[in-house]
Amino acid sequence: MTKVSVIGAGAVGATTADVISFRQLADEVVLLDVKEGFAEGKALDIYQTTSLLGIKTRISGTTNDYSKTAGSDVVVITSGIPRKPGMTREELIGTNANIVKTVSENVLKHSPNAVIVVVSNPMDTMTYLALKATGLPKNRIIGMGGILDSARFKGNLGLALKAPTADIHACVIGGHGDTTMIPLTRLAALNGIPVTSILNAEQLKEISDATMVGGATLTKLLGTSAWYAPGAAAALLVESIVRDQKRIMPCCVSLEGEYGQNDICIGVPVVIGKNGWEAIVDYHLTAEEQETFNKSADAVRSMNSVLKEINVL
Repeated sequence: MTKVSVIGAGAVGATTADVISFRQLADEVVLLDVKEGFAEGKALDIYQTTSLLGIKTRISGTTNDYSKTAGSDVVVITSGIPRKPGMTREELIGTNANIVKTVSENVLKHSPNAVIVVVSNPMDTMTYLALKATGLPKNRIIGMGGILDSARFKGNLGLALKAPTADIHACVIGGHGDTTMIPLTRLAALNGIPVTSILNAEQLKEISDATMVGGATLTKLLGTSAWYAPGAAAALLVESIVRDQKRIMPCCVSLEGEYGQNDICIGVPVVIGKNGWEAIVDYHLTAEEQETFNKSADAVRSMNSVLKEINVL
């Protein structure tokens, strides 16, 4: 019997729970929030779709009662304030760091063997915080960001190529930020055909630039952070864990020498299975790509330093 808990019943958390339920990735889904009745209401709404869609997943909500999450195989943390127009991910650190630390500690009291998926922003720093605060084995702490960034990259490529996104393979590594992510255009392909042989350098730069500000673009349009794609991305990561699919996904994980970096959580391609992330895949970056990756890591470390300044670590 598989159990997944989603902490935070806002738009991203509720969408994550909805997709997990719809795809029947778990026998039981628990949605938790600090706002009285909020998670219960969202869960009840999702539950009422089960008879319409032929879904057997049980879903329930709870107000800040972590005992209801006991025995979870995977816990997805979406808690925190959403990014608002004009707000940088760095500005989110002060508020969200305390939330993520508290949530992580409460989760592990009741689900000591869970794999923790971090969605809260700034995601790279929150993943690093969860790793340091919990002391869990590094393979059980995974930041989701690269999966979402890659989906946006594929989406932009699909529009330019006028092709189904399902036929496009593309990856974004590095930090989950407007200036830190790295769309790997060199490796992107349309059913095995390198996109570099179809699109010119100017088009590829436009696609890369649009991908990097993908989150900010949606925030400006919506007045808050996106939720459909982030929720689906988190659910896709959960699927590879609970079904032990061994899929290669770009995720934020702890590096110990890989890609030339140490003491940092940042996006790289990893194998995802029942134990969390099980191996880091080496994409053999070019010298230019490695230099860009190093700069991305420096920016993430700069954000991580705020955790010590505000005495969270």
